Amino acid sequence: MSDSTTVPPVAGADISASDWNRHPFVARLAHYLTLNRDDLDNLRQLIEAELAIEKRRDLVIDGYEFRKLCFVAEGYGARYKLLRNGKRQILNVILPGDFIGVPVSFLERASYSVVAVTDMKMHVCSMESYVQLCYRRPQFGLALSWLAAHEAAFYAEHIIDTGRRTPPERLAHFLLELHSRLAMVGRAEETGFDLPFSQEVLGDVLGLSVPHLNRMLSQLRFEGLVSVANRRVEFPDLPAIQVRAHFQPLALTRIPDIA
Repeated sequence: MSDSTTVPPVAGADISASDWNRHPFVARLAHYLTLNRDDLDNLRQLIEAELAIEKRRDLVIDGYEFRKLCFVAEGYGARYKLLRNGKRQILNVILPGDFIGVPVSFLERASYSVVAVTDMKMHVCSMESYVQLCYRRPQFGLALSWLAAHEAAFYAEHIIDTGRRTPPERLAHFLLELHSRLAMVGRAEETGFDLPFSQEVLGDVLGLSVPHLNRMLSQLRFEGLVSVANRRVEFPDLPAIQVRAHFQPLALTRIPDIA
């Protein structure tokens, strides 16, 4: 890995075809792209190593070069910017099925950092090898464009969160976003999910102090829109909280198949 990686690859970490086919990144990709066995094998053959990242360790460090794509198999992380005054803004959280390396691999130096919020496991390939695959199989270049568009749509919603949504709307919207993203890779049920993030992390995503976050959560509970117990989030009335949060699921179209 580059200088920005603090954890060495796990030696001899080849991923089997059966494990790769069940990988949450493959599950996410399958929503947009028809993948045959040959496609899956070509993508799997790019994997150079498995990374095990301990909780609170940085994978990407602001200001350092990073030229990898990392496909998250397990665990949770966060993209963040640390300001000179010590304040942290989390740009977005990282879930199983996500990938790390866009847009940072397109920049000369990383413009933000990535930290493991929990222990994480991911599979890594070089950006160069992925680009070579795109030349051979252009559908994987399209796939990266589709996934990058999905990421951009989430960032746009976060701008609206901080600029125009009220704090309770902001919190409700982000919980619904987490639910939809986890459901895409089979990590959430129809009306609930296990929340993997602390109140501190949620506060740094939403720009709220922990006490303010707790007040907003209490308000949503009082309105009968959210139930939280032992980090389990349930939506007693899913349509109602979607209306409260001005939430629309960000469902992308599929990549058109070649005729």
